[in-house]
Amino acid sequence: MIEKKKRQIRIGEAVDTGATYAVLLLVAAIFFFPCLWLILASFSKSGSIYSFDGFFPKTYSMDTFRKLFTDTSLYNYPRWFKNTLYVAAGSCILGTFLTILTAYTMSRFTFRARKPLMKATMVLGMFPSFMGMTAVYLLMTQFGLINRLTGLILIYAAGAPMGYLTQKGFFDTIPKAIDEAAKIDGATPSQILKNVTIPMVMPSITICSFLTLTNSFKLFDQNLALTAGEPSNNSQMLALNIFDTFYGRNGWEGVGQAKAVIFFIIVAVIALAQNRLTRSKEVQQ
Repeated sequence: MIEKKKRQIRIGEAVDTGATYAVLLLVAAIFFFPCLWLILASFSKSGSIYSFDGFFPKTYSMDTFRKLFTDTSLYNYPRWFKNTLYVAAGSCILGTFLTILTAYTMSRFTFRARKPLMKATMVLGMFPSFMGMTAVYLLMTQFGLINRLTGLILIYAAGAPMGYLTQKGFFDTIPKAIDEAAKIDGATPSQILKNVTIPMVMPSITICSFLTLTNSFKLFDQNLALTAGEPSNNSQMLALNIFDTFYGRNGWEGVGQAKAVIFFIIVAVIALAQNRLTRSKEVQQ
C-alpha cells in the first residue's frame, strides 16, 4: 500500500511538472512567433510582407540584405549606425558615471533633502518619458541642442540616474565600517569610492551600464521628437531609420525588416556580453 501511494505521488509530480513545462512552452511559443515572423519577413524575395502566403513568405531570398548594402539610395546606412554607436556609448559612459555618484551619495551620506529626493525620483520613474517631451524640447531649444546628437546624449544620460535605486541597493550592502577604516588610513571620500566601494559593487555597475547601453541603442522617441533625423538625416539613428524605411517606401518593408534583424543581432550580442561579463565579475567577487 505504501509503495502504491509513493508511486501515485511520483506520477502526480510528473504530471504537474509536465503540465508546467507545457504551459511554459506555450507561452514561449506565443512570444517567439512574432519574432520568427519578422525574421522570415526579412528574407521575403519580393521585399514586401503583404505578399505572404498566409503567415509565411512564398519565396525566400537574400535580396533585401543585398539591397541594404548595395543600393545607392541607402548610402547613409553606415552613418546611421555610427550615430547610434556614438549616442549609445556617450549615454552609457555619462549615465553610468551619474548613476554611481547618485547611488553613492544617497547610500553613504545623510542630508535633509535625501528622503524627499528619493521619493521624487521614485514618483518620476512611474511616468513614461514622452510625458515630459514638450518640456525637454523647449529646454533643448533654449540651449541650441535641437537636431544635434549631443542633445540626445545629455537627455538620455540625465534619465539614467532614475535607475539608481538598483545601484543604491548594492551600495547599502557594504558595511560603513569599511569606509570608516579607510578614513582612518587617510583615504579621502573620492579615494574610498574609487578604490574600495566601486570594486565591491562592480557586478551591479556592469548590469546598469549595459542596460543603459542597450536602451540607448534602441533610442526612438527622443530621436524622433528632438531631431527627426535632421538636418538631412544626419542625426538619424537606427531605430528611427528602420521605422522610416518600413513605412516611408512602398515595397521596402523587407529591407526594413532586414535592418531590424541586424539591429536585433547587435542588441542580442550586447545582452549576451553583459550576461557573460556580469557572471565573470560575480566569480571574481
